[in-house]
Amino acid sequence: MTVVEEQSGPEDAGGPDESGDRKPGSGEGAQDDGYTPSRRRLERERYKRTRARRATALAAVSTLVTAVLLYLVVVSAPGWPRTKETFFDGRYAREALPKVLDGLWLNVRLLLVCGVAVLVLGMLIAVARTLRGPVFFPLRALAAAYTDFFRGLPLIVNLMIVVLGVPALRLQGVTVDPVLLGGTALTLTYSAYVAEVFRAGIESVHPSQRAAARSLGLTNRQALRHVVLPQAVRRQVPPLLNDLVSLQKDTGLVSIGGAVDAVRAADIIVGRSLNYTPYIVAGLVFVALTIPMTRFTDWVTARMDRQRAQGGPV
Repeated sequence: MTVVEEQSGPEDAGGPDESGDRKPGSGEGAQDDGYTPSRRRLERERYKRTRARRATALAAVSTLVTAVLLYLVVVSAPGWPRTKETFFDGRYAREALPKVLDGLWLNVRLLLVCGVAVLVLGMLIAVARTLRGPVFFPLRALAAAYTDFFRGLPLIVNLMIVVLGVPALRLQGVTVDPVLLGGTALTLTYSAYVAEVFRAGIESVHPSQRAAARSLGLTNRQALRHVVLPQAVRRQVPPLLNDLVSLQKDTGLVSIGGAVDAVRAADIIVGRSLNYTPYIVAGLVFVALTIPMTRFTDWVTARMDRQRAQGGPV
């Protein structure tokens, strides 16, 4: 019997790699399987940490300097004392905050209800615009006319027409509640924008996906439901979240019909005191509600970009 001895290659010698680091699992580190970074690597990491700290400090200093300059410009303006008294009065802010928060609950409910309605109606309109065949031409034309009209009509005009015009018709069985009418106007406008977002997602799915689904025996409806729509919705999550953020802000416009939301609650105090601080309070409350949604949208967008760069599901 012949015994063939295996010769160890250069990779088994336990020498340093290209960066100067000793490979784990060989040579002196074979017993504890440890990893000893080289001096060059340690210096490179130390340089990166130093550079990051310097960049952070520079950003903090520049931000502080900018804030101080803006503050000095504002407070040195000739009309600053009067502006401070009219827009930044602490007494009126403390009075307005509880009432504004009570009214904000109406805005949150409108956001939840209208958000669901907008997604459903927008999806139906988008699907109608992407239907194939001459028999569906009237449906496609109506869906296109709907999106063109409500995307071109200003939201404030739409609200005035619905909130003020519908009660003037005195139709039997039709509500005159400004909250319901304002929510309807918001749904009509935003469903047109969301429909275009969904349609762009549907058309971004390659036709081979639908063809592959049909070759597996799926009908057109099944291919749309199980293959096309899941990919389209997943790709359009960031713009949909942006539309949701815009809808959250625009729920304050229902106050033009008399609904007591956060904006209307501030307006009542302003009308009584002739001090505009409650408007500032209402604006800050909306900003505080919007920032988490905006940051979540940015996180989702960055996550999808990383998945796309790594070849993952999009």
